[in-house]
Amino acid sequence: MDKPLWTPSPDRVAATRLWDFMATLNRDEDQHFETYHVLWQWSVDHPETFWSRFWDYAGIVAEHKGERVLEHGDRMPGARWFPDARLNFAENLLRWRDDRAAIVFCGEDGRRTELSHAQLYARVAALASALRAQGIQPGDICAGFMPNVPETIIAMLATTSIGAIWSSCSPDFGINGVVDRFGQVRPRVLFTTDGYIYNGKRLSSIDKVAGIADQIDSIEQIVVVPFLESTPDISALPGARLLDDYGHANATEIEFAQLPFDHPLYVMYSSGTTGVPKCIVHSTGGTLIQHLKELILHTDIGRDDRFFYYTTCGWMMWNWMVSGLATGCTLVLFDGSPFAPRPGVLWDMAQQERISVFGTSAKYLAALEKAGVKPGQSHDLSALKAVLSTGSPLSHESFQYVYRDIKADLQLSSISGGTDIVSCFALGAPILPVWPGELQCRGLGMAVDIFDDEGRPLREAKGELVCTRPFPSMPIGFWNDPDGQRFHDAYFAQFDNIWAHGDYGEITRHGGLIIHGRSDAVLNPGGVRIGTAEIYRQVEKVEEVLESLCIGQPWLDDVRVVLFVRLRDGVSLDDALRKRIKDTIRANTTPRHVPAVIVQVADIPRTISGKIVELAVRQVVMGETVRNKDALANPQALELFRDLPELQS
Repeated sequence: MDKPLWTPSPDRVAATRLWDFMATLNRDEDQHFETYHVLWQWSVDHPETFWSRFWDYAGIVAEHKGERVLEHGDRMPGARWFPDARLNFAENLLRWRDDRAAIVFCGEDGRRTELSHAQLYARVAALASALRAQGIQPGDICAGFMPNVPETIIAMLATTSIGAIWSSCSPDFGINGVVDRFGQVRPRVLFTTDGYIYNGKRLSSIDKVAGIADQIDSIEQIVVVPFLESTPDISALPGARLLDDYGHANATEIEFAQLPFDHPLYVMYSSGTTGVPKCIVHSTGGTLIQHLKELILHTDIGRDDRFFYYTTCGWMMWNWMVSGLATGCTLVLFDGSPFAPRPGVLWDMAQQERISVFGTSAKYLAALEKAGVKPGQSHDLSALKAVLSTGSPLSHESFQYVYRDIKADLQLSSISGGTDIVSCFALGAPILPVWPGELQCRGLGMAVDIFDDEGRPLREAKGELVCTRPFPSMPIGFWNDPDGQRFHDAYFAQFDNIWAHGDYGEITRHGGLIIHGRSDAVLNPGGVRIGTAEIYRQVEKVEEVLESLCIGQPWLDDVRVVLFVRLRDGVSLDDALRKRIKDTIRANTTPRHVPAVIVQVADIPRTISGKIVELAVRQVVMGETVRNKDALANPQALELFRDLPELQS
């Protein structure tokens, strides 16, 4: 395509906070920034100045910033940011204490609640006081087995206000999946609800919580938030207390613990489909400053915005979204199925709540298009200025769908990073055009590059996504990894002193990025590397295909491409459809991309956060054991791939 799908108007560019930040640097640093890409290059060449100037621009609340910005800046791992700073994460998210809406919650069952910034502060104060009274101290773990409700945010803020560490899983995890995670970090307090609602079903959490508590003996207190019932029966949880009985309603102020920049804030978890999940420890200051940079400069969120992301509390996008409170915006939460009771339910909410920034997954957008949903025709989306997508690469067709059927004048930001960095390597910029299939830009201050196997930079060619210089949101390390060896092996073993993220991508001539899939899922027929996203993009064009999954199968001293497809109800994979799928792939890619085998399956296995699990399927096909099925939302789907006759010849 020779022209972008969208270009911001000059007036829109001039009104962005990114443009204002550039003007501030031009004035105070005697710079002459006129384009994003010149600013990006300066930000990675002068990281200390960039991050210090952004700290001031964002108005980060801190007892002490310190003069030093970066210590051991030539080391990865080992670099330390703002080594003299003292601050508190929750204090920054609770800086606003007025009557404007801080959180609006919408449930699948139609319920709606709203909390002002003042009410949010009061609720956090009551809970923080109770945690202190229990003896919770900096460095202790508090965990949430919670749906995406306001009380989850309240519990996280109360925990981090006193310097304790927050970790969470969504309630659709099984007992073993939760124990695999929380059992490693050993929380002292477990927050939960009595249940949750999904796809019209009321699902109790009480029995699961009892099973979790039986296996994690560090849990001293279970705090239950009523959700299904106003006064739930918690007798099956010895010693458990309801939230209102646990909190100290008379507490009105919060004593925010002032902590080092690299004090632990969150423990998050890798997907764990190939073994016990890695426990990734993220820092207070690194998470805060990185999230603020991405929300303020890249997403243009401010006090007047209403910011929604469809996520669970087991996905890093929840943590990313919640940091929006520090901008003073209104967070809009939704818990439940995005297709219940009808496919347009989230757009009903977008219209009702006047959402300005709508975040979701590539899978959701593709499913909407397949379902024939056209929100731009059925809803008033005049407040909407941006759509964000992540979780997997967003296809060219989904880019076209957003601008055709949702809204023509908005910023569509496909963003990419991960739980590993609790943030993004590549994302959007409100002053840049949007090109189909591309992430608009590399993140400011992020020295992102594409390397070949020998560690040489590539331009407009596919290779390993790396980051060549330290960045504030690099994890502190892994929990229970005292010598840092597991952490080093995960990210720094491939290239010395270089973060290798495990994504396979390319930098485009526009300065954006295309992500072609995970490096460990790259196909290699005839020695030619192919990203799975290249095939998925073509398969999604076929009307009968709802979703697909692709693996490489060792075959006759080579690798052959095997494609699994889930089809619309009532459709069977016959020779004609098989040929049309192959012809579509061949016409738009290369003969190497065309699958040797196409197999129809009833379901595609996914993690609980919605990502397809190519590696787990490949293990099943090759007769290997998938060590941790509890990480999957639908583990039974793996059995569909075992001993398939189509793969034996």
